[in-house]
Amino acid sequence: MSETRMAEEQLIDEELLSLKPVAHLRAKAAALLALTLVLILSAAAYMLYARGVFEPTQRLVLTADDSEGVIVGMDMTFSGFPIGRVRKIELAEDGSVRILVDVTEKDAHWLRQSSVFTLVKGLVGGTTIKAYTGMLGDAPLPPDSVRPVLSGDATAELPQIINSAKEVLANVAALTATDSALGGSLAEVRKLAERMQGQGGVLGAVLGSDEEAKKVGQMLERANSLLGRMDRMVARADSQAFDANGVMPQVKATMEQLNGLLADTRKSMAKVDAVLADMQVVGSNAREASTDLGALRAEVESNLLRLESVLNDLQRKWPFSHKPELKLP
Repeated sequence: MSETRMAEEQLIDEELLSLKPVAHLRAKAAALLALTLVLILSAAAYMLYARGVFEPTQRLVLTADDSEGVIVGMDMTFSGFPIGRVRKIELAEDGSVRILVDVTEKDAHWLRQSSVFTLVKGLVGGTTIKAYTGMLGDAPLPPDSVRPVLSGDATAELPQIINSAKEVLANVAALTATDSALGGSLAEVRKLAERMQGQGGVLGAVLGSDEEAKKVGQMLERANSLLGRMDRMVARADSQAFDANGVMPQVKATMEQLNGLLADTRKSMAKVDAVLADMQVVGSNAREASTDLGALRAEVESNLLRLESVLNDLQRKWPFSHKPELKLP
């Protein structure tokens, strides 16, 4: 065994002697180490730049009763976006907590003098600092401003929420009980639905019995029959009044004849007026004027007789002929 080990050691020594030394080994190792260090520093610088460490900031001081859950480096968000970071937490002389926040200048325009800051402790997750601005038209928040922070603890409302849930469940149990008012109403609704599914249908359920529903159905049938008869009567009256051989066309023709007779009468009366004027002016021709006046009077009387005949005919044809007839004087 010793001879074998000695042979192996001798073989290793010969292989080491056969290796050539690497030129400038120390310089290459130093360059590799320097390159690694540069990469590490570059990565750290990029991370700091991404975190906004090198961006100009303005200081904001938030005062609170306690700083439970607040840690250095946590973000202050606006509408879900980080715009600042907690730089320092200190205790004031009056026992309150001062939270120093660095807000980046490019995001400082979101903060106004009317902005509100909250410190919320959630059920799940850590504490968050949020900024709210209702009116962006207000004056900007100056640097080194001191603002109170409103604290909200979701766990403090758990007992009230549980009690409210218990009350709601108790109310639901009371409403769904068999002897409750809602249960009685549901039973009545079920009975009404069963009645509606019977022979009388909805009418039977509303009127209380199928017999009453049948009576209403019979009344509706009679009403429909009566309406049909009325439609036929109206159609017949319309035909008798407005057809070609109806009353209205005959009345229209009679009225046209009456208008013609009235026009002739107006012309005759105009002639009478002219003759009377001549009688007043010319006294010597009184006999001739009297003769002409007699002829005109006969013509007027003839027209009046024709007018009376037309009026009598009109009274006989008029649909409402039961009224007293018109008589000429």
